[in-house]
Amino acid sequence: SQIRFYEKEFDILQPKKNKKGNRLFTPEDIENLKIIFNLVDEKGFTLKGAKEHLKNNKGDVKENQRIIDSLEKLKGFLVNLAQEL
Repeated sequence: SQIRFYEKEFDILQPKKNKKGNRLFTPEDIENLKIIFNLVDEKGFTLKGAKEHLKNNKGDVKENQRIIDSLEKLKGFLVNLAQEL
């Protein structure tokens, strides 16, 4: 799967595994996955470019992802509100 692929490619993703081998993602792992998906799948970064961007702009990238998440929640709220009108 794409998540397994990104786990192998990006050092910032290191979920723990239980006895059955299932991955246990922390909230930070989920945040990092969102950032990687955003860079590679939505913005079109290459894997190498995404790795460099994360390395050089870690604080900015995380803050930007928080803003994106907030805006997506706001958009969902506004869409629901418009449908009720």
